[in-house]
Amino acid sequence: MRRRRLLALSCALTASLVTGCGLVPGETGQERSTVVVWLMKDSASEEFLDRFTEEFERTHSGLDLDIRIQEWTGIGEKVHAALESDAADAPDVIEVGNTQVPQYIEGGGLLDLTLESMRDWGMRDWLPGLAEPGQQLSAQYGIPWYAANRVVVYRKDLFERAGITAPPRTRDEWLEITGKLNSGGDQGIYLAGQDWYTLAGFIWDEGGDLAEESGGSWRGSLDTPAALRGMDFYRRLQALGSGPVDADEEHPPQAGVFAEGRVAQIIAVPGLARAIVQRNPGLEGKLGFFPVPGKSPDRPGAVFTGGSDLVVPKNTDVRDGAVAVVEALAGAEWNTELARTMNYVPNKTTLAAKVADEEGVAAMAAGAAQGRATPATPDWANVEADNPIKEYMTKVLTGADPAGEARRASRRITEALTAPAG
Repeated sequence: MRRRRLLALSCALTASLVTGCGLVPGETGQERSTVVVWLMKDSASEEFLDRFTEEFERTHSGLDLDIRIQEWTGIGEKVHAALESDAADAPDVIEVGNTQVPQYIEGGGLLDLTLESMRDWGMRDWLPGLAEPGQQLSAQYGIPWYAANRVVVYRKDLFERAGITAPPRTRDEWLEITGKLNSGGDQGIYLAGQDWYTLAGFIWDEGGDLAEESGGSWRGSLDTPAALRGMDFYRRLQALGSGPVDADEEHPPQAGVFAEGRVAQIIAVPGLARAIVQRNPGLEGKLGFFPVPGKSPDRPGAVFTGGSDLVVPKNTDVRDGAVAVVEALAGAEWNTELARTMNYVPNKTTLAAKVADEEGVAAMAAGAAQGRATPATPDWANVEADNPIKEYMTKVLTGADPAGEARRASRRITEALTAPAG
């Protein structure tokens, strides 16, 4: 068993201490425990972590925090090793990407936090895109921490010039106004042909998915009628601009394309607006944000939700302390503070109003309520390694038969999800 408990100094009678001794001022003789917390680089500011640590230690007598910042590169192997470690400095709480949780659940190294989630933490209000990847067979292992998702970043001045007085609230309205904006040398929208995260949202809106599980087995499902409808909407929207059909949103980086000044809309996280203005200061004050529209005006469109969950290794020897850290970080007070400090979406739909005064974050929060994550199988990384969805999208956008290409891509997804380990 790992030992990290630090006993406070106490007086010991030995031959060399014959004059007697007393406790050092401030000593209580109380046993203290240290909770080692792994958080990812740039997830929280140093100032936020300092304030959290001070308040946590003040309100949790006998607990000390040791927060250690980790790099995303290579983190998967490092977490797997930590879940099997008996080292004294192994982590007791770990921040992991929401879509990574299934692979750690599969190994059996995570603590089941279902009771706390249901009884104390209000799990019914969690963002589904964070909560669902942290579940397996109704048990909750990953606790939602923060989210970020795509919105529509748009040029307010180009909207006004086209006589558009308000952002669209439905897909049909979106197509209509984007068509108006796609004129006079301006692109109505810059949408790369292989932006598969955006496609996923359209497929989810139609009731489909990228892959589906049945009887413990996974199969690709781009060939379902619902998924084909999602791809068809993507095709119609993508045609209202000049985005490359054979590349994703990073090739070239869409922030640079938008900064050139002839694009009315892109689909991106709001934080990209800073990079755009840095490249083109003339756009300062001209950028706005709205949620990706849905099929009806009363609900935004579904979006891929990125972000992080908190997990507790089963091998921790400070279970209560680790749970207390998760409860504090994911609780309303500090979760709201994190969201406001870092421009994230809080982990609960009920906290969305707390960030309503920041336009970009408010748009994210509205979309996050309909957010989803990639299929909750530990083998999904195999799909992304040689992503057949991108090739499928390019084929459809260059005129190939959607149904036939969807069947081929679905077979490749199924093969990736059922490939033997090793």
